[in-house]
Amino acid sequence: MMIDTGTATRATLVANEKPRPTPDPQLREVAQKLEAQFLAEMLSSAGLGRPSESLNGGIGEEQFSSFLVQAYAAELSRAGGIGLAAAIEAAMERRS
Repeated sequence: MMIDTGTATRATLVANEKPRPTPDPQLREVAQKLEAQFLAEMLSSAGLGRPSESLNGGIGEEQFSSFLVQAYAAELSRAGGIGLAAAIEAAMERRS
């Protein structure tokens, strides 16, 4: 006779879980902005936004490439990012 301990363990864990607080939209937004800023720095360091050698857009391309990097980073963060926003949000919830 086999006993399924996995079901009992999962049920015990669910019963012992603390109720999660309602997520604060402001905390989520701030956490995503911080993650986006971090991602923008990483993307810039990786070379995204550097003018290519073959197409010379001049000074305008150089000035506006940072906006493109920021937009990419913001979209990456909104789409789930690298998990940094969730960690920041959890840390801010614990502090409040």
